[in-house]
Amino acid sequence: MAPIRHNRSVPQNSSDSDVVLDAVRDCVLAVGVRRTTMTDVARRAGVSRMTLYRRWPDVRTLVGDLMTREWIAVAMDAMPESRPGAGTRAPLVDGLVAGVEAFRAHPLYQKIVDVDPELLLPYMLDRRGASQEALLELLTDALRKGHADDSVRKAPAERQARTVLLILQSFALSLRTMTDEDDPDLTTAAFLAELRTVLERTLTP
Repeated sequence: MAPIRHNRSVPQNSSDSDVVLDAVRDCVLAVGVRRTTMTDVARRAGVSRMTLYRRWPDVRTLVGDLMTREWIAVAMDAMPESRPGAGTRAPLVDGLVAGVEAFRAHPLYQKIVDVDPELLLPYMLDRRGASQEALLELLTDALRKGHADDSVRKAPAERQARTVLLILQSFALSLRTMTDEDDPDLTTAAFLAELRTVLERTLTP
């Protein structure tokens, strides 16, 4: 691994931050969150520990920023282009189902669930994280567009977005507790099809 260098300033732009977050990702994928140290991250990123501490107080804060970056990227990549004449609802539902599938397949999510699942508990039980806030903003905007083109059932957009996110989170985080891949009626694919039905029925006017 590269030696720690002490002549770099605090990362300020997204490119510099990505170098650090890429290093965190590599460490977490290799050994999990609990076994990752600031020294490990600094070494992989080619910066000093003090450089990291000026911006991130600990590894969990770094991992929080990493999760935000990765989860938002998953959501953005999953959303299909709008289709002329299709309205908002159809591509939105397609994107939400694809996003849940991509999130569950993401290596970082799989590593956290397998090794450090307690890291996700605060975002399920106590408070919303930055990635959830960003997803709610995206959902609220999409739902308002659906209200405007009459493809989405009209309701208070923020409440509707939070309800949809609750549905998505339950499928993303708890799906494997309900599946049985040996039963064709209870496979992951079958439940994702059910998710599509749930979203269609709750969003259809």
